[in-house]
Amino acid sequence: MSETETEAQENPHAKVVLQAARAMTKASLLVTPPAVLVCIVLFSILNGLPGFLGSLVGAVLAMLASLSTLGLMRFSAGQDPMFVMVIALGGYVVKVVLLFGALTLLKGVTALHPMSLGITMIVAILVAAAAEFAAFRKTKIPTIIPS
Repeated sequence: MSETETEAQENPHAKVVLQAARAMTKASLLVTPPAVLVCIVLFSILNGLPGFLGSLVGAVLAMLASLSTLGLMRFSAGQDPMFVMVIALGGYVVKVVLLFGALTLLKGVTALHPMSLGITMIVAILVAAAAEFAAFRKTKIPTIIPS
């Protein structure tokens, strides 16, 4: 039994967060790769090898960014809910800075078609976010609504 699973048994909040993270990861991995594959094929046809490489790099960056958020959910599941929010917001800032840095480093690489890279990233991030949102809504999470 892993440390996270042990925490989930002791902390009811952890169980809910892990349940949501599991559902969101599954949905994201089910829907995002086909959308990314369509982009890679389309940009390979339209822009040749630079389109393929740009789209492939964009897909990898976007999927890593999306999955890192879900990884942070799993990592912070056993923590106090306030600390979970701190980790989520801090993780978001770090992710944006890392993506900005990666894209800045790739700016001058002529082997990558920049529009293919950008559009693929946008598609991957939006599809992953939509899949995660839909999975979160379908997940049965106990909620207390104060009167």
